[in-house]
Amino acid sequence: MKRSLLARWLSTLGVATLLTVGAASAADVHVMISAGFYGVYSELGPAFERASGHHLVTTRGPSIGDSPEAIPTRLARGETADVVILDGGAADELGKRGLVRADSKVELARSLIGMVVRAGAAKPDISSVEALLAAKSIAYSDSASGTYLSSTLFAKLGIADQVSGKSRKVRGPPSGEPVAAVVARGEAEIGFQQVSELIHVPGITFAGTIPAEVQLVTFFAGALTSTVKQPEPAIALIRFLASPQAAPVILKAGLQPLSEQ
Repeated sequence: MKRSLLARWLSTLGVATLLTVGAASAADVHVMISAGFYGVYSELGPAFERASGHHLVTTRGPSIGDSPEAIPTRLARGETADVVILDGGAADELGKRGLVRADSKVELARSLIGMVVRAGAAKPDISSVEALLAAKSIAYSDSASGTYLSSTLFAKLGIADQVSGKSRKVRGPPSGEPVAAVVARGEAEIGFQQVSELIHVPGITFAGTIPAEVQLVTFFAGALTSTVKQPEPAIALIRFLASPQAAPVILKAGLQPLSEQ
């Protein structure tokens, strides 16, 4: 990705002055991010750094859940950041708690929950409840998608009791791993997570997204924290990730862009 192209991106967004910052004005921008949007961020973040002169300091953790690494838990115990990038619903909750600036939230991409099986295994009919009942073991994440499955979807389908004994919650990055990695090792027959967290893991076959009538549509979003120390470069980063030019990277990551090219 060429610097001249990035300059045009940032100029369009009204932050071209970032390209001319001197060393003295370069900032460390602290970012907390969940796994679902991390593939996009990991590709576009270095381009933003080269274009702006700023340095991104990244901390990873789930959008929600009981992990000590979860972003809400980190913020609540006093860890600081300038930007959070996570499930939009989680961002709304953080806004209600005063941990992020609610009016700074910008949606970045749309995400769906999908299912995988181990490479070489038969692909079950993802639209069938029987596939869930027939599976010997089920894995799901410890963040938004897994919480939805375990607390809402299985009960809605009337199979909560039947699958509870064979279901496993998988702790995600940074100390954990994607659900698909567990499936790839054969430790679970089927696995559910955000599509963007499944499709790039080796050793699995993507079975598809869960049916629309029971799907949980997630919007990943960026927002400033209430303790932001670098608001201008933080805002520029969010706008950069939300720009129409980011759409090809978002698509490649298994997400659906909200902006048109």
